Amino acid sequence: MTHTTEPDRGAHARDGSTAKSEHSKEVRGHKKGLHRRKFLGGMAGVGLGAVAAAGATFSLLTDSTRSKAAAATDGTLTIPDLLEGTTTDGTTTFTLAAQTGTAEVLSGVTSTTAGYNQSFLGPTLKWTKGDAVLLNITNSLSEDTTVHFHGAHVPPKMDGGPQNAFSAGTVWSPTFTVLDEAKTLWYHPHALGTTAKQATHGLAGMIIVEDDSDTSAALPGDYGVDDIPLIFQCLAVDSAGDIKYDQSGYLSSGLSFPVLVNGENVDDTTLAFAATKTRNRFRALNASPSDIITIQRSDGGTLTQIATDQGYLAEAAEVTTIRLVAGARAEFVMDVTADVTLQVVITTGWIRGGSGTYDFLTVTAGGTDTPDDLPSTLNTIERYDTSDFTARTITLSNTGATMKINGSAGLTMSSMAMISTTLGAKEIWTIANASQLEHSFHLHDVPYQLISINGEDPTGVDLGWYDTFEVVGGGTIQIAMEFTDFADDTYMYMLHCHLLQHEDEGMMASLMVTES
Repeated sequence: MTHTTEPDRGAHARDGSTAKSEHSKEVRGHKKGLHRRKFLGGMAGVGLGAVAAAGATFSLLTDSTRSKAAAATDGTLTIPDLLEGTTTDGTTTFTLAAQTGTAEVLSGVTSTTAGYNQSFLGPTLKWTKGDAVLLNITNSLSEDTTVHFHGAHVPPKMDGGPQNAFSAGTVWSPTFTVLDEAKTLWYHPHALGTTAKQATHGLAGMIIVEDDSDTSAALPGDYGVDDIPLIFQCLAVDSAGDIKYDQSGYLSSGLSFPVLVNGENVDDTTLAFAATKTRNRFRALNASPSDIITIQRSDGGTLTQIATDQGYLAEAAEVTTIRLVAGARAEFVMDVTADVTLQVVITTGWIRGGSGTYDFLTVTAGGTDTPDDLPSTLNTIERYDTSDFTARTITLSNTGATMKINGSAGLTMSSMAMISTTLGAKEIWTIANASQLEHSFHLHDVPYQLISINGEDPTGVDLGWYDTFEVVGGGTIQIAMEFTDFADDTYMYMLHCHLLQHEDEGMMASLMVTES
C-alpha cells in the first residue's frame, strides 16, 4: 500500500503505474476520457513454456436469478446487504449458501457467476468482539468448497483452509468466539486447486468486526449510510462473458479486464453516492484474483487513512494514495463538504491483467453536521523488539508455472512445506522473493508487523498491523508475529501468495501451531 512518505517499492511506481516491461499493450478507448483501459498482452515474468492445457470449464449447479449487485440501473453505488444473524442462548447464527447464477460483468453480456445467498458476491457479515458466532454454510455448488475467514483470529479447525473442504450438498458449521478487535475482514473459498476459479466467479464478501473502543465510538459506523464497503474486482472476461481464472484462460485472445465495485462495472460509468453525513468512512477490499488497486482522489487531494488489514493505525494518516495488493484491505475517512470523485488505478499483478485509471465513485456532499476532530490516537501499537525472536526464512520461487514455498509446491496437503511452531512463540520471518514475479504474502491465524521492506524501515501506515502484504519481484520483507490462543495437532493454518492463481499453482505452505 502506498502513501506519500513510504520508501520506493521498486517494481511499481507510487502512482500505481507499472515500470517499463516487455509487455505489448493494446489500448481500447472508452466514451469517457478517464475511463481508459490498457490490455497487456505479454507474460509478466517467466514460465510460458509451462502453461498448462485448457483447464476444466466452470461447472456448477445453475441458478437463473440475476445478482442485483451487478445491475444498478440508476448509477448509484450498490451497498451489499447486511446479513442479519439470529441470536439464541448467547450464540449468533448466520446462514450462508454458496450458489451459482448469472450477472452482467460486461455491460449487456450475461456471465455465469457464483455468490453467497445470491448470484454474485455475498452479503456483509457484522461481528462484535466477544460474541459467539455460528455459521451454517451450505455448499450448493457441484464441487468441494471451503469458506475462509480471511484475517480472522480463529481456531485452525474453523479457519476454512483446505482441510475444512466440504462436498456439494453438505453443510459446514464452524463456531467460535470473536477475538478480533475492530477491523475489516472478508470471506472467500480456499479449497485446493479451485480457489481462483470460485473466488473469481464471485464467491467473496466482507466482514466488519466491531468493538466497544473509544475509537470505534468516534468514527462513522452506520452501515450503508456513513460506513461504506467498497469491494474491488478486476476480472478477465471474454466477449461471450466467460470469466477466466487460470493461465490458459488469461492467455486467450479477445479478453477484457473489467473493473467492478460492489459488483458493478465502472469501466464506462462513474457510480454515485449521496452523502447524508459530512464525515464518511470507506472500507476498501481488493478482491481481485491478482491485480493491484490504488485508490486516490481525482483532484489530487488527500485521504485520511485510519486502518490497515488488521485494524486501526496508531494515528490517522493523510495520504494521497492507498495501494492494495490482492487480498488486502484499508479504511479511510473523508469529510465531504464539496463533491469528491474517487479514482482507482489498476496495475497488472500477474501474467496479464488490467491497467488503467477509472473515476469509480462521485461522493456528493449533503451532510449539514460538523464532525468532531478525529481522536489524536486511534490505537496503541507496541512495536516488537525482535532481538530474541525465532528467525526463519520463507522463500518464494517458481519453476516455470509451478509456484513454490521453500522449494515445495503445495498442490496437495502432503506436498506442502510445513512450518511448525508452538503456542506463545514469537518469530521474525524473512519473506524472500527469489522470482521476478509479483507476490502478495498472506498469513493465516495472527497479524504481523512489518520490520523491513526491501531493506528499508517501515514508515507511516506501514507501521500498522497486516495479514497481507506485497513482495515485489526480487524483493524481501521482514515480518514479526506472536502465536497466541490456538493450538492443534491435526488442523493447520496456511501461509501463501494471495495472487489466487499462484496459490492454486503451488505457492502455499502449512503452519502447524502446537502446544509444545
